[in-house]
Amino acid sequence: MSDDTRGAPHEQGSQWYDGEAGPLVRPYAVTGGRTKSGPSGVRFDLIALVTLAGTARGTDDDTALGPEHRALIELCRPETQSVAELAAGADLPVGVVRVLLGDLLERGHVTVSRPIPPAQLPDERILREVIEGLRAL
Repeated sequence: MSDDTRGAPHEQGSQWYDGEAGPLVRPYAVTGGRTKSGPSGVRFDLIALVTLAGTARGTDDDTALGPEHRALIELCRPETQSVAELAAGADLPVGVVRVLLGDLLERGHVTVSRPIPPAQLPDERILREVIEGLRAL
């Protein structure tokens, strides 16, 4: 193996890769120092579902997307994924994934389905009464 360390940041043998620790790029470098997801300030729950939007098909031409953005798009390509699944699949901290998803959402590459808060779900007792009423018909 040569001493040349000018390879891509995630390639073994480069100065930004450690054999045991993996890539050495800090999370703030991936997000450009941002900790919030875009100017809209959208907060992504861990169980929020992320789906690839129709506009994401032409992401190869979007020069504003970094390799991490593209990795998230590729993870969403086969099926809808939760924010937690995307973080695990991309091997990135959840905070970083949230910021990157905010970028993708603003560019129209993904759509997000947020979970319904438990306080807004119907009461189980009411649902049972409706079922019993329907059975009585």
